[in-house]
Amino acid sequence: MAERDSAPGGGAPLVAFLTGAGISTDSGIPDYRGPQGVWRKDPEAEKLVTYDHYMTDPDVRRRSWLMRGASPVWRARPNAAHEAVARLEAAGVPVRVITQNVDGLHQAAGVPARKVLELHGNARSVVCTACGARSTMADALERVAAGEEDPDCLACGGILKSATVMFGQALDPKVLGEAMAVARACEIFYAVGTSLQVQPAASLAGMAAEHGARLVVVNGEPTPYDALADEVVRDPIGTALPRLLARHMTA
Repeated sequence: MAERDSAPGGGAPLVAFLTGAGISTDSGIPDYRGPQGVWRKDPEAEKLVTYDHYMTDPDVRRRSWLMRGASPVWRARPNAAHEAVARLEAAGVPVRVITQNVDGLHQAAGVPARKVLELHGNARSVVCTACGARSTMADALERVAAGEEDPDCLACGGILKSATVMFGQALDPKVLGEAMAVARACEIFYAVGTSLQVQPAASLAGMAAEHGARLVVVNGEPTPYDALADEVVRDPIGTALPRLLARHMTA
């Protein structure tokens, strides 16, 4: 079906998703800013994903590697919400996913990787902060398990970090530019499981609305963009999103 592969703005109407931590909580991955969020329970944990702290404090890096090894991401599987988005794409509806998550669950559910824009990177890869060499997180965690508390780059000896955007780092301008193009071109924009507080990602919801998209906010807590939304849904995401997307399947 040609329209499924068309660029945003061409062919059939585009359905866009901006997804945040809330879409993955049913997969066992806790959110960060909700009432039971990681940052609220342990504000010190935020240092482990703050670039300046990470680069200047070896103890923060050691604790970060332990956190990565214990991450629920490795046990997580796509839930009903991820599967609903993948089902919509498989049915021939032009879909693009813009995600603030780093867990890779949209791709695991079946959404083609080329249709997923990862604003904050992916936790399954590792990058050297000095030379840019990339490797797998699995290999790095094997080194940690073998006794290396702060594994360095095997190519140049530089500091390694997960291939995610930490606090204090800018988003990849190419990925952000593609996300903005999707927001401007889509007919429907779902903001799912995101507090819509982190910029510039949150501004994509406003951009979509300003360009005429129908904005649907699916989140358990109020967001700054609720007043702009055509529809606000507070029901649990795992049941709400499949119900909402079924409308497109029968349209």
